[in-house]
Amino acid sequence: MAANWIELVTGSLDDKRRWRAYKARVKQLPTPYRTAIEGIERYLMYTGGPDGGARLMAMFDDLGDLFERAAIDGTPVREIVGEDPVAFVEEFKSNYGLGKWLSKEQQRLADAIAKADTQAASGAGEVAP
Repeated sequence: MAANWIELVTGSLDDKRRWRAYKARVKQLPTPYRTAIEGIERYLMYTGGPDGGARLMAMFDDLGDLFERAAIDGTPVREIVGEDPVAFVEEFKSNYGLGKWLSKEQQRLADAIAKADTQAASGAGEVAP
């Protein structure tokens, strides 16, 4: 009963344990990989979307696996993320269903502007005197 109440207030204790284990893994990475993954973490924390928890931790665990494997293989960071790190992270994030709300809103904005263009071209946007 008490553990459930504490988790209700503080969040999942399992997620906290997974986060600490993930951060310990990241701390062991060589400096360039650690710097890159910390930058990606920050970006994901700000743009990851409204749902966190298990899916967010699964994404971080996989990110840790990716960078650990790259460090072992000697794959340069730029070869992992490519020339556009934002595009890399957005693609990575989309594999977990995170950020879909943002993509939907971006599409809605594009649709609204396209509709405004169509209305202006047809003269529907003119104000009556």
